Amino acid sequence: MAKAKVKEKLARWFSQPILAIAALFLGAIVGALTAFFGQVLQRVNDIRDMHPVYWIPALALAGVVIVFTYKKVGKGTERGMGLVFDVAHGKEREIPLRLIPLIMATTWVTHLFGGSSGREGVAMQIGATLGHNISSKIPVENAPRILLISGMAAGFAGLFQTPMAAIAISLEILIAGHLALTALLPATVAAITAYKVSEMLGISRFTLDLNSFSPDWNLASLLYSESGLNVYFILKLAALGLIFGIVGGGFAKLLSLSRKFFAEKFPNPLKRVAIMGAVLSVFMLLLWQGRYSGLGTNLVDMCFANPAALTAGDAGIYAYDWLFKLVLTIVTLSVGFQGGEVTPLFTIGATLGAVVATIVGVPLPLAAALGYAAVFGAATNTLFAPIFIGAEMFGFDTLPAFFIACTIAYLCNGGQCIYGQKKIRLR
Repeated sequence: MAKAKVKEKLARWFSQPILAIAALFLGAIVGALTAFFGQVLQRVNDIRDMHPVYWIPALALAGVVIVFTYKKVGKGTERGMGLVFDVAHGKEREIPLRLIPLIMATTWVTHLFGGSSGREGVAMQIGATLGHNISSKIPVENAPRILLISGMAAGFAGLFQTPMAAIAISLEILIAGHLALTALLPATVAAITAYKVSEMLGISRFTLDLNSFSPDWNLASLLYSESGLNVYFILKLAALGLIFGIVGGGFAKLLSLSRKFFAEKFPNPLKRVAIMGAVLSVFMLLLWQGRYSGLGTNLVDMCFANPAALTAGDAGIYAYDWLFKLVLTIVTLSVGFQGGEVTPLFTIGATLGAVVATIVGVPLPLAAALGYAAVFGAATNTLFAPIFIGAEMFGFDTLPAFFIACTIAYLCNGGQCIYGQKKIRLR
């Protein structure tokens, strides 16, 4: 018995260094792949934006090609993050490597022809697939699940350049209210490695100092007064969190309902994507020739590229931008097109924040930044990831504001999540 216990302890001690070394190589590969994917995706979006009337009318045909391709060579992999979750929870045994080129190529096609979708799902699927497949060579207990989580962290960090948020989302995404801390060290190694590799290969992240918007205010002066915490302003931040939580949770719920509705209405996936692709292309063209196509970073740029205009309430953001982006993204992802949800969620949150800022009485730049993170957190049913997203993108002096808004958004999302396979525990 004593020898068995010693052997067990030695195995436990050596497992973390072994997993960390594996995560280092995993992070380097995923960082390179996500840099390649991200740069091609940016170029694809630029091509579409230059000539939207050439590309968007063929969205239905592009959708048929995507669905047909998955039917012929990608059977099972069309479930994307659903497959990743099922493998992590032990419901499935493997993630085929062919998922990687398929999800990358079909996401490029979706964006080129004007679909409204994101990219984070692709990055996390790339990392999870590689991590799970590499784990078969690692003689460590629970290596498949740990390296799958580490791969997701690497994918998110490589594409978004926010390693702390990447570590947080990978640890809390699988089970609500639970952190997979056994994967903490490998996930950290993989995320930081992927972040540095993709940075060296040309990927950069969006950052902004919120205090640069106006010399008349800074976050510290709003949160604190001579007598202590400014309770009135904190209540305003909580009100924003409530709004963002409802919208983020609503997005997740509507996405689930929309997928069921279109699957029942059009049981044939080819007919579904062809008919709804044609409808989407008409709306995308009518609504300012692709304003809501692709990632939505064009709208985020409007929120933050011109500080003076945003502060004055004249940044070119319409009151309905967030709603159109929400609806068109849900339909795009429900009928068979590929991509992720997170970047559109950033866009929905930022544009919504810019609209409700004056109603709640919070400076527009701050409200847009809080919405950027909090709607994402509410829709993914995560708490720590959106807080770190906000801090890494908008400065760590903003952490108290993001903590308040993201916490309230998390509590008010109705327990919804864009990943239907996420396990729910009581909070």
